[in-house]
Amino acid sequence: MIRDITIGQYYPANSRVHRLDPRTKIVCTLLYLISLFLFKNMLGYVIATIFLFAVVRISKVPVKFIVKGLKPIILLLMITVIFNLFLTGTGTILWKVGFLKITDEGLRTAVFMAIRLIYLIIGASVMTLTTTPNALTDGIERLLNPLRHIHVPVHEIAMIMSIALRFIPILLEETDKIMKAQMARGADLESGNLIQRAKNMVPILVPLFISAFRRANDLAMAMEARCYQGGDGRTKMKPLIYHKNDVAAYTITIFYVAAACVIGRFVPFRIWIF
Repeated sequence: MIRDITIGQYYPANSRVHRLDPRTKIVCTLLYLISLFLFKNMLGYVIATIFLFAVVRISKVPVKFIVKGLKPIILLLMITVIFNLFLTGTGTILWKVGFLKITDEGLRTAVFMAIRLIYLIIGASVMTLTTTPNALTDGIERLLNPLRHIHVPVHEIAMIMSIALRFIPILLEETDKIMKAQMARGADLESGNLIQRAKNMVPILVPLFISAFRRANDLAMAMEARCYQGGDGRTKMKPLIYHKNDVAAYTITIFYVAAACVIGRFVPFRIWIF
């Protein structure tokens, strides 16, 4: 389960998506994620599905690899669906047993929220899987550059986000090693109730925190040894430059957002309650 988390990992490949400017991928990803919350019918999500899987196909990232990254959110997905299914009281009652009831509005909201959550994870995963942490840092810094005029520490914010993203797969691998070491010593991490499982996690969390602090200290000392002083006056080995593919990506994404929002909000389309 720990190794199934793909957020923060980079999948090397030679694709058009990999060669895009990181600023293009960040902006296009944000536009896609925002568009998911603007649809009012199922037709909008059909268009979003086609667009998303077209990008995945072009990126040359295996679909199995992306689907594997959805396993850790199954519990969160189930909780979201159950809450929306049973706690939405408006609409026509479809099923009722005692105090539990399912309405058409609750079912519709639950399905839409599940689709949004899945597509949010897939969309964010495609961006991180096709962008190196260094490129992601440069992209975030350039996009937030106008905020420097109001004395916002843009470079430091971008560096913190990049380091945090880079440490996710490292800490996940460290957690997996610690869990296997504890299980080899006879520790039972899966049986018992919720409280017992929480207690069983203590032998994992303590060495994990110690390892995380040790890695952070080593990184800080390495940066100081290289005379790191922030982003002011620093040059880039690989400066970010827009190319024709970036213009094409912006154009396609803007066209998708406009078309999907118009169709998903204003075109009268309904299948049952959706």
